[in-house]
Amino acid sequence: MATTRAALTDSDIRMLVKGATPDERALAAHKLCRNIDRAVLTEDERQVAHDILRVMAADAAELVRRAMAVTLKNSQALPADVANRLARDVESVSLPIISFSPVFTDTDLAEIVRVGGPVRQMAVAKRPKLSAKITTLLVEQGNEDVVATACANDNARFSEVALQKALDRFAKSETVLQAVAYRTALPLAVTERLIEMVGDQLRDHILSSQALSAELTMELIVGAKERATIDLVDQAGRAADPKAFVAHLQRVGRLSPSLVLRALAHGHMTFFEWAVAELAGVPHHRTWLMIHDAGPLGLKAICERAGLPPRLYSAFRAGVDAYHGLEFDGGANDRERFQEHMIQRFLTSSHSGSREDNEYLLERMDRSANRRRASRSGQGAA
Repeated sequence: MATTRAALTDSDIRMLVKGATPDERALAAHKLCRNIDRAVLTEDERQVAHDILRVMAADAAELVRRAMAVTLKNSQALPADVANRLARDVESVSLPIISFSPVFTDTDLAEIVRVGGPVRQMAVAKRPKLSAKITTLLVEQGNEDVVATACANDNARFSEVALQKALDRFAKSETVLQAVAYRTALPLAVTERLIEMVGDQLRDHILSSQALSAELTMELIVGAKERATIDLVDQAGRAADPKAFVAHLQRVGRLSPSLVLRALAHGHMTFFEWAVAELAGVPHHRTWLMIHDAGPLGLKAICERAGLPPRLYSAFRAGVDAYHGLEFDGGANDRERFQEHMIQRFLTSSHSGSREDNEYLLERMDRSANRRRASRSGQGAA
């Protein structure tokens, strides 16, 4: 009870109302706000406290209103009507409240975004927590800096549609692309598109965050669209849902027979299984049994059901057989040797694929061999 009485002393209230200078009133405002925030008040005392806060919010001195805003920026004790009044005040008063106050509803924040202008939008974008509704508004109405700040805020929830809109609006903005790239989690469709958009400025980040080799990073950045997708599959297989990824590729018309063939040639068996299941409209567990069936009929039947060209069947058969016949040995460049052997099996099978596909596979095999020779040379020099 002593704490409650200390919160609203007559002397402090008189100083707040009748203080001779703004400095005196600001000091009284700070003390009262601090006590109101900390005290356990009865319902009657709370109503009195709210009336006092309304008096402070109407004080002619900016110093008083700022003292109130800074002291109560994180407080649940601030009435919503007072918070919204302060949000429309001068920036020195409004920004602390907009940036932190927990009493704003999404409706309040949406109104601030719509009418508050870039500076207040930026304050909203920095808040400790944002709903998908508010981030969508920020992406639609904010400028480049505001959108970049919101995207860089990992406590802000984003829908996939809003992230795609951010990439649409600011496709040439390094700050927005970087902010999206640095988010902790991204939908696969956004990740795929982002990798195709970024340039050298994000190479170091992709290397450090995705644990990619420098060569693979450069392929993602400058390679052909389909080749970049193959490399993305390699990453998605470790960190995301292959079922969702192939479903996305199918929706956007990129789950082509050539892509499926190249994925298998790279040893991406999980992706191959889910891709064939998606194309065939057959559950994954049944597709798996048909692909890995030791007999000659299962793979052929599922490839026909998936609508894959008959001329590619021998290549798919060679790839599956190579996958079963080759094993990782745990040595250096293990993955590269595995892919090189599989590509050799593809190229020696009859009717492996189109000339373009075969040239692509030969190019991959040559690069793999060159990397291994360079690695051995470096070890010998050491």
